[in-house]
Amino acid sequence: MDVHGTVAEGFEPVRDAFAGNFAALGDRGAAVAVYRAGRKVVDLWGGTRDVDPTDGAAGPPGAEPWRRGTAQVVRSATKGVAAAVPLLLHQRGELDLDAPVGEYWPEFKAHGKERVLVRHVLNHRAGLPVLDRPLSPDDALDPLRGPRAVAAQAPVWEPGTDHGYHALTYGWMLDELVRRVTGGRGAGEWIADEIARPLDLDLWVGLPAAEEAAGRAGRVGRLPEAEPTGGGPRLRPKRAVTEAYGDPASLTRRAFAAITPFPDQNDPAYRAAALPATNGVATADGLARFYAALIGDVDGVTRRVRLFDPATMERARAEESAGPDRVLVVGTRFGLGYMLHGSASPFLSPGSFGHPGRGGALGFADPEAGVAFGYVTNGFRKTVTADPRAQALVRAVRESLRRTGSDVDRV
Repeated sequence: MDVHGTVAEGFEPVRDAFAGNFAALGDRGAAVAVYRAGRKVVDLWGGTRDVDPTDGAAGPPGAEPWRRGTAQVVRSATKGVAAAVPLLLHQRGELDLDAPVGEYWPEFKAHGKERVLVRHVLNHRAGLPVLDRPLSPDDALDPLRGPRAVAAQAPVWEPGTDHGYHALTYGWMLDELVRRVTGGRGAGEWIADEIARPLDLDLWVGLPAAEEAAGRAGRVGRLPEAEPTGGGPRLRPKRAVTEAYGDPASLTRRAFAAITPFPDQNDPAYRAAALPATNGVATADGLARFYAALIGDVDGVTRRVRLFDPATMERARAEESAGPDRVLVVGTRFGLGYMLHGSASPFLSPGSFGHPGRGGALGFADPEAGVAFGYVTNGFRKTVTADPRAQALVRAVRESLRRTGSDVDRV
Protein backbone atom coordinates (compact mmCIF):
# COMPACT_ATOMS: atom_id res chain seq x y z
CA MET A 1 0.00 0.00 0.00
CA ASP A 2 1.49 3.32 -1.08
CA VAL A 3 1.75 6.11 1.47
CA HIS A 4 1.40 9.57 -0.04
CA GLY A 5 2.45 12.96 1.31
CA THR A 6 5.43 14.32 3.16
CA VAL A 7 7.15 14.38 6.53
CA ALA A 8 9.73 16.84 7.77
CA GLU A 9 13.20 15.56 8.61
CA GLY A 10 13.11 13.67 11.90
CA PHE A 11 9.42 12.72 11.59
CA GLU A 12 10.04 9.57 9.54
CA PRO A 13 8.78 7.37 12.44
CA VAL A 14 5.29 8.73 11.81
CA ARG A 15 5.42 7.62 8.19
CA ASP A 16 6.59 4.17 9.28
CA ALA A 17 3.82 3.88 11.88
CA PHE A 18 1.20 5.09 9.39
CA ALA A 19 2.26 2.42 6.88
CA GLY A 20 2.26 -0.12 9.72
CA ASN A 21 -1.38 0.67 10.49
CA PHE A 22 -2.31 -0.66 7.05
CA ALA A 23 0.01 -3.66 7.21
CA ALA A 24 -0.67 -4.80 10.77
CA LEU A 25 -3.87 -3.12 12.01
CA GLY A 26 -6.13 -3.31 8.99
CA ASP A 27 -6.56 0.36 8.07
CA ARG A 28 -8.18 0.74 4.64
CA GLY A 29 -8.14 4.49 4.20
CA ALA A 30 -6.70 7.11 6.53
CA ALA A 31 -4.73 10.32 6.88
CA VAL A 32 -2.59 11.90 9.58
CA ALA A 33 -1.31 15.45 10.00
CA VAL A 34 0.94 16.99 12.64
CA TYR A 35 1.80 20.62 13.27
CA ARG A 36 4.75 21.77 15.35
CA ALA A 37 5.04 25.41 16.39
CA GLY A 38 2.34 26.24 13.85
CA ARG A 39 4.18 24.59 10.93
CA LYS A 40 2.96 21.39 9.28
CA VAL A 41 5.58 18.65 9.69
CA VAL A 42 3.49 15.58 8.78
CA ASP A 43 0.93 15.32 5.98
CA LEU A 44 0.23 11.70 4.99
CA TRP A 45 -2.62 9.77 3.44
CA GLY A 46 -3.21 6.37 1.88
CA GLY A 47 -5.66 3.64 0.99
CA THR A 48 -9.14 4.11 -0.44
CA ARG A 49 -11.58 6.94 0.22
CA ASP A 50 -14.38 4.43 0.94
CA VAL A 51 -14.01 1.73 3.58
CA ASP A 52 -15.60 -0.67 1.08
CA PRO A 53 -14.91 0.63 -2.41
CA THR A 54 -17.44 -1.76 -3.92
CA ASP A 55 -20.28 -0.23 -1.86
CA GLY A 56 -21.56 2.90 -3.56
CA ALA A 57 -18.46 3.50 -5.69
CA ALA A 58 -18.13 2.71 -9.37
CA GLY A 59 -15.43 0.35 -10.57
CA PRO A 60 -13.45 -2.45 -9.01
CA PRO A 61 -12.15 -2.47 -5.42
CA GLY A 62 -9.60 0.29 -4.91
CA ALA A 63 -10.87 2.35 -7.86
CA GLU A 64 -11.27 5.48 -5.70
CA PRO A 65 -8.04 6.24 -3.84
CA TRP A 66 -7.83 8.50 -0.82
CA ARG A 67 -6.59 11.85 -2.09
CA ARG A 68 -5.25 14.99 -0.49
CA GLY A 69 -8.37 16.67 0.87
CA THR A 70 -10.45 13.51 1.42
CA ALA A 71 -12.61 14.10 4.49
CA GLN A 72 -14.41 11.66 6.77
CA VAL A 73 -16.98 11.64 9.56
CA VAL A 74 -14.91 11.89 12.76
CA ARG A 75 -17.61 10.96 15.27
CA SER A 76 -16.88 12.28 18.78
CA ALA A 77 -13.70 14.06 17.70
CA THR A 78 -16.39 16.61 16.76
CA LYS A 79 -16.83 17.37 20.46
CA GLY A 80 -13.39 18.97 20.77
CA VAL A 81 -14.12 21.28 17.84
CA ALA A 82 -17.56 22.18 19.18
CA ALA A 83 -16.18 22.88 22.67
CA ALA A 84 -14.23 25.81 21.27
CA VAL A 85 -17.47 27.68 20.58
CA PRO A 86 -18.70 28.24 24.17
CA LEU A 87 -15.12 28.81 25.32
CA LEU A 88 -14.60 31.50 22.69
CA LEU A 89 -17.97 33.04 23.55
CA HIS A 90 -16.77 33.17 27.16
CA GLN A 91 -13.45 34.66 26.02
CA ARG A 92 -15.44 37.41 24.27
CA GLY A 93 -17.52 38.08 27.37
CA GLU A 94 -20.76 36.74 25.89
CA LEU A 95 -21.19 33.58 28.01
CA ASP A 96 -20.68 32.94 31.72
CA LEU A 97 -19.39 29.42 32.34
CA ASP A 98 -20.63 29.53 35.93
CA ALA A 99 -24.16 30.65 35.08
CA PRO A 100 -27.07 28.19 35.14
CA VAL A 101 -27.92 26.91 31.66
CA GLY A 102 -31.52 27.96 32.36
CA GLU A 103 -30.41 31.58 32.51
CA TYR A 104 -29.89 31.42 28.75
CA TRP A 105 -32.37 28.65 27.97
CA PRO A 106 -35.37 28.95 30.34
CA GLU A 107 -37.11 25.77 29.15
CA PHE A 108 -34.10 23.76 30.28
CA LYS A 109 -34.90 24.37 33.96
CA ALA A 110 -37.59 21.66 34.08
CA HIS A 111 -37.30 18.58 36.31
CA GLY A 112 -34.68 19.86 38.73
CA LYS A 113 -32.17 21.13 36.17
CA GLU A 114 -32.01 24.64 37.65
CA ARG A 115 -28.63 23.73 39.15
CA VAL A 116 -27.01 22.63 35.88
CA LEU A 117 -24.28 25.16 35.08
CA VAL A 118 -22.81 25.88 31.67
CA ARG A 119 -19.53 24.28 32.78
CA HIS A 120 -21.44 21.08 33.67
CA VAL A 121 -22.40 20.70 30.01
CA LEU A 122 -18.72 20.83 29.04
CA ASN A 123 -17.25 18.71 31.85
CA HIS A 124 -19.87 15.93 31.58
CA ARG A 125 -21.31 16.57 35.05
CA ALA A 126 -24.82 17.65 34.00
CA GLY A 127 -26.37 14.27 34.87
CA LEU A 128 -28.07 14.06 31.48
CA PRO A 129 -26.29 11.38 29.44
CA VAL A 130 -29.50 9.51 28.53
CA LEU A 131 -32.98 10.11 27.17
CA ASP A 132 -35.85 8.14 28.68
CA ARG A 133 -37.44 8.32 25.24
CA PRO A 134 -34.74 7.88 22.59
CA LEU A 135 -35.06 9.90 19.41
CA SER A 136 -35.62 8.42 15.98
CA PRO A 137 -33.01 9.27 13.31
CA ASP A 138 -35.34 11.85 11.73
CA ASP A 139 -36.01 13.51 15.08
CA ALA A 140 -32.30 13.50 15.94
CA LEU A 141 -31.42 15.44 12.80
CA ASP A 142 -34.03 18.11 13.50
CA PRO A 143 -32.28 21.07 15.18
CA LEU A 144 -35.25 21.64 17.52
CA ARG A 145 -36.30 18.16 18.67
CA GLY A 146 -33.01 17.09 20.26
CA PRO A 147 -32.79 20.15 22.53
CA ARG A 148 -36.47 19.82 23.43
CA ALA A 149 -35.92 16.20 24.46
CA VAL A 150 -33.00 17.13 26.70
CA ALA A 151 -34.97 20.01 28.22
CA ALA A 152 -37.75 17.55 29.12
CA GLN A 153 -35.35 14.99 30.63
CA ALA A 154 -34.75 14.64 34.38
CA PRO A 155 -31.14 14.21 35.53
CA VAL A 156 -30.05 10.69 36.45
CA TRP A 157 -27.71 12.04 39.15
CA GLU A 158 -27.50 15.30 41.03
CA PRO A 159 -25.93 17.78 38.59
CA GLY A 160 -22.37 18.70 39.45
CA THR A 161 -21.79 15.80 41.87
CA ASP A 162 -20.37 13.19 39.48
CA HIS A 163 -19.34 12.75 35.89
CA GLY A 164 -20.25 10.45 33.01
CA TYR A 165 -19.72 10.79 29.29
CA HIS A 166 -22.65 12.54 27.57
CA ALA A 167 -22.09 10.76 24.26
CA LEU A 168 -24.99 12.26 22.30
CA THR A 169 -26.83 14.69 24.57
CA TYR A 170 -23.68 16.84 24.81
CA GLY A 171 -24.29 18.04 21.26
CA TRP A 172 -27.91 19.07 21.73
CA MET A 173 -27.16 20.95 24.94
CA LEU A 174 -24.17 22.75 23.47
CA ASP A 175 -25.92 23.63 20.22
CA GLU A 176 -29.03 25.07 21.86
CA LEU A 177 -26.95 26.99 24.39
CA VAL A 178 -24.97 28.57 21.54
CA ARG A 179 -28.19 29.43 19.69
CA ARG A 180 -29.62 31.16 22.75
CA VAL A 181 -26.45 33.17 23.34
CA THR A 182 -25.91 34.18 19.70
CA GLY A 183 -29.51 34.92 18.81
CA GLY A 184 -30.08 31.88 16.62
CA ARG A 185 -26.72 30.88 15.14
CA GLY A 186 -26.02 27.22 15.88
CA ALA A 187 -22.63 25.72 16.67
CA GLY A 188 -22.12 24.44 13.12
CA GLU A 189 -22.71 27.87 11.62
CA TRP A 190 -20.52 29.51 14.26
CA ILE A 191 -17.67 27.10 13.53
CA ALA A 192 -17.95 27.77 9.80
CA ASP A 193 -17.99 31.56 10.19
CA GLU A 194 -15.58 32.12 13.07
CA ILE A 195 -13.16 29.18 12.93
CA ALA A 196 -13.08 27.19 9.69
CA ARG A 197 -13.26 30.04 7.20
CA PRO A 198 -10.63 32.32 8.80
CA LEU A 199 -8.25 29.37 9.20
CA ASP A 200 -9.05 27.80 5.82
CA LEU A 201 -9.97 24.51 7.47
CA ASP A 202 -11.46 21.51 5.72
CA LEU A 203 -13.71 20.90 8.70
CA TRP A 204 -17.48 21.10 8.97
CA VAL A 205 -20.24 20.41 11.49
CA GLY A 206 -22.96 20.24 8.89
CA LEU A 207 -21.38 19.42 5.51
CA PRO A 208 -22.46 22.02 2.92
CA ALA A 209 -24.35 20.78 -0.13
CA ALA A 210 -21.58 21.96 -2.46
CA GLU A 211 -18.98 19.90 -0.58
CA GLU A 212 -21.29 16.87 -0.59
CA ALA A 213 -21.83 17.24 -4.35
CA ALA A 214 -18.07 17.51 -4.86
CA GLY A 215 -17.60 14.14 -3.16
CA ARG A 216 -15.41 15.49 -0.37
CA ALA A 217 -16.47 12.85 2.17
CA GLY A 218 -15.59 9.18 1.82
CA ARG A 219 -17.76 6.35 3.05
CA VAL A 220 -17.14 5.08 6.57
CA GLY A 221 -17.91 1.68 8.03
CA ARG A 222 -17.06 -0.96 10.58
CA LEU A 223 -13.82 -2.93 10.24
CA PRO A 224 -13.40 -6.48 11.45
CA GLU A 225 -11.33 -6.66 14.61
CA ALA A 226 -7.69 -7.22 13.66
CA GLU A 227 -5.38 -9.68 15.32
CA PRO A 228 -2.08 -7.91 16.04
CA THR A 229 0.93 -9.19 14.12
CA GLY A 230 4.43 -9.69 15.42
CA GLY A 231 3.37 -11.43 18.61
CA GLY A 232 1.84 -8.35 20.21
CA PRO A 233 -0.89 -8.72 22.85
CA ARG A 234 -4.53 -8.52 21.95
CA LEU A 235 -6.24 -5.92 24.06
CA ARG A 236 -9.48 -7.01 25.72
CA PRO A 237 -11.89 -4.72 27.56
CA LYS A 238 -12.37 -5.14 31.27
CA ARG A 239 -15.25 -7.36 32.30
CA ALA A 240 -17.18 -4.44 33.82
CA VAL A 241 -16.97 -2.56 30.52
CA THR A 242 -18.17 -5.56 28.53
CA GLU A 243 -21.07 -6.07 30.91
CA ALA A 244 -22.06 -2.39 30.77
CA TYR A 245 -22.22 -2.41 26.98
CA GLY A 246 -24.18 -5.65 27.07
CA ASP A 247 -26.84 -4.47 29.56
CA PRO A 248 -29.71 -2.56 27.87
CA ALA A 249 -30.57 -0.92 31.21
CA SER A 250 -27.06 0.42 31.90
CA LEU A 251 -26.22 4.09 31.57
CA THR A 252 -23.62 3.03 29.03
CA ARG A 253 -26.06 1.42 26.63
CA ARG A 254 -28.71 4.06 27.20
CA ALA A 255 -26.27 6.92 26.57
CA PHE A 256 -25.23 5.56 23.19
CA ALA A 257 -28.84 4.64 22.39
CA ALA A 258 -30.20 8.18 22.80
CA ILE A 259 -30.75 7.93 19.04
CA THR A 260 -32.32 4.57 18.11
CA PRO A 261 -31.54 3.26 15.59
CA PHE A 262 -28.44 5.28 14.89
CA PRO A 263 -28.52 7.08 11.52
CA ASP A 264 -26.58 5.91 8.49
CA GLN A 265 -23.36 7.94 8.76
CA ASN A 266 -22.96 7.86 4.96
CA ASP A 267 -26.37 9.41 4.36
CA PRO A 268 -25.98 12.95 2.95
CA ALA A 269 -28.83 14.08 5.21
CA TYR A 270 -26.86 12.93 8.26
CA ARG A 271 -23.67 14.69 7.14
CA ALA A 272 -25.63 17.87 6.35
CA ALA A 273 -27.14 18.09 9.83
CA ALA A 274 -25.29 19.81 12.66
CA LEU A 275 -24.77 17.38 15.54
CA PRO A 276 -21.90 18.86 17.55
CA ALA A 277 -21.38 15.60 19.46
CA THR A 278 -20.97 13.19 16.59
CA ASN A 279 -21.12 14.16 12.93
CA GLY A 280 -18.24 16.51 12.18
CA VAL A 281 -16.60 15.91 8.81
CA ALA A 282 -12.90 16.74 8.56
CA THR A 283 -9.61 16.05 6.91
CA ALA A 284 -6.67 15.12 9.10
CA ASP A 285 -5.11 18.47 8.24
CA GLY A 286 -8.30 20.32 9.16
CA LEU A 287 -8.38 18.64 12.56
CA ALA A 288 -4.68 19.17 13.28
CA ARG A 289 -4.72 22.76 12.03
CA PHE A 290 -7.69 23.53 14.28
CA TYR A 291 -5.78 22.32 17.34
CA ALA A 292 -2.66 24.18 16.21
CA ALA A 293 -4.70 27.39 16.20
CA LEU A 294 -5.93 26.73 19.75
CA ILE A 295 -2.37 26.99 21.09
CA GLY A 296 -0.59 29.40 18.73
CA ASP A 297 -0.32 31.06 15.36
CA VAL A 298 -0.46 28.91 12.23
CA ASP A 299 1.69 29.26 9.12
CA GLY A 300 -0.08 30.26 5.95
CA VAL A 301 -2.74 32.41 7.61
CA THR A 302 -2.64 35.98 6.32
CA ARG A 303 -3.82 37.45 9.59
CA ARG A 304 -3.38 36.38 13.19
CA VAL A 305 -6.07 33.84 14.01
CA ARG A 306 -4.90 32.21 17.22
CA LEU A 307 -8.18 31.07 18.75
CA PHE A 308 -7.56 30.70 22.49
CA ASP A 309 -5.82 33.33 24.54
CA PRO A 310 -3.54 31.85 27.24
CA ALA A 311 -6.22 32.02 29.93
CA THR A 312 -8.80 30.22 27.80
CA MET A 313 -6.27 27.55 26.82
CA GLU A 314 -5.53 26.85 30.48
CA ARG A 315 -9.23 26.86 31.28
CA ALA A 316 -9.88 24.30 28.53
CA ARG A 317 -7.32 21.83 29.89
CA ALA A 318 -7.71 22.36 33.64
CA GLU A 319 -9.06 19.16 35.17
CA GLU A 320 -12.79 19.43 35.93
CA SER A 321 -13.75 15.75 36.12
CA ALA A 322 -11.63 12.71 36.94
CA GLY A 323 -12.08 9.14 38.11
CA PRO A 324 -14.60 6.39 37.38
CA ASP A 325 -16.88 7.48 34.55
CA ARG A 326 -20.51 6.50 35.16
CA VAL A 327 -21.07 5.92 31.45
CA LEU A 328 -17.76 4.67 30.04
CA VAL A 329 -17.03 2.58 33.18
CA VAL A 330 -13.33 3.43 33.08
CA GLY A 331 -11.37 6.27 34.63
CA THR A 332 -11.66 9.39 32.49
CA ARG A 333 -10.42 12.96 32.79
CA PHE A 334 -12.14 16.00 31.33
CA GLY A 335 -11.44 19.69 31.15
CA LEU A 336 -14.05 22.01 29.66
CA GLY A 337 -15.18 20.10 26.60
CA TYR A 338 -11.90 18.29 26.14
CA MET A 339 -10.64 14.90 27.23
CA LEU A 340 -7.32 15.10 29.05
CA HIS A 341 -4.36 12.74 28.87
CA GLY A 342 -4.86 9.60 30.93
CA SER A 343 -4.88 5.82 30.84
CA ALA A 344 -8.24 5.67 29.07
CA SER A 345 -7.24 8.20 26.43
CA PRO A 346 -3.46 8.67 26.14
CA PHE A 347 -2.28 11.71 24.25
CA LEU A 348 1.28 13.03 24.06
CA SER A 349 1.76 14.20 27.63
CA PRO A 350 -0.11 15.16 30.83
CA GLY A 351 -0.61 18.66 29.40
CA SER A 352 -2.33 17.48 26.21
CA PHE A 353 -6.02 18.12 25.56
CA GLY A 354 -8.26 16.97 22.72
CA HIS A 355 -10.90 14.42 21.83
CA PRO A 356 -11.04 10.97 20.21
CA GLY A 357 -13.80 9.78 17.95
CA ARG A 358 -15.30 6.41 18.78
CA GLY A 359 -13.61 3.76 16.68
CA GLY A 360 -10.68 5.70 15.27
CA ALA A 361 -10.34 9.47 14.81
CA LEU A 362 -8.25 11.63 17.15
CA GLY A 363 -7.38 15.29 17.46
CA PHE A 364 -5.40 16.98 20.22
CA ALA A 365 -2.93 19.72 21.09
CA ASP A 366 0.06 19.71 23.41
CA PRO A 367 1.09 23.26 24.34
CA GLU A 368 4.37 22.26 26.01
CA ALA A 369 5.58 20.43 22.90
CA GLY A 370 3.92 22.94 20.56
CA VAL A 371 2.33 19.97 18.76
CA ALA A 372 -1.11 19.56 17.20
CA PHE A 373 -2.29 16.22 15.84
CA GLY A 374 -5.11 14.96 13.61
CA TYR A 375 -5.90 11.42 12.45
CA VAL A 376 -8.98 10.40 10.47
CA THR A 377 -9.97 7.01 9.08
CA ASN A 378 -12.85 5.46 7.19
CA GLY A 379 -12.69 2.22 9.17
CA PHE A 380 -14.21 2.17 12.64
CA ARG A 381 -13.39 -0.37 15.33
CA LYS A 382 -14.95 -1.12 18.74
CA THR A 383 -12.58 1.22 20.58
CA VAL A 384 -14.13 4.23 22.30
CA THR A 385 -11.23 6.36 23.55
CA ALA A 386 -7.87 4.81 22.59
CA ASP A 387 -7.73 3.25 19.13
CA PRO A 388 -4.48 1.29 18.53
CA ARG A 389 -3.92 2.94 15.15
CA ALA A 390 -4.05 6.46 16.57
CA GLN A 391 -1.94 5.40 19.53
CA ALA A 392 0.76 3.98 17.23
CA LEU A 393 0.95 7.36 15.54
CA VAL A 394 1.12 9.25 18.84
CA ARG A 395 4.03 7.07 19.95
CA ALA A 396 5.74 7.81 16.63
CA VAL A 397 5.28 11.55 17.17
CA ARG A 398 6.93 11.17 20.59
CA GLU A 399 9.86 9.32 18.99
CA SER A 400 10.12 12.02 16.33
CA LEU A 401 10.36 14.71 18.98
CA ARG A 402 13.25 12.80 20.53
CA ARG A 403 14.98 12.68 17.16
CA THR A 404 14.54 16.39 16.61
CA GLY A 405 15.95 17.36 19.99
CA SER A 406 12.82 18.07 22.02
CA ASP A 407 12.86 17.47 25.74
CA VAL A 408 10.26 14.70 25.51
CA ASP A 409 10.77 13.73 29.14
CA ARG A 410 9.11 17.03 29.87
CA VAL A 411 6.15 16.20 27.61
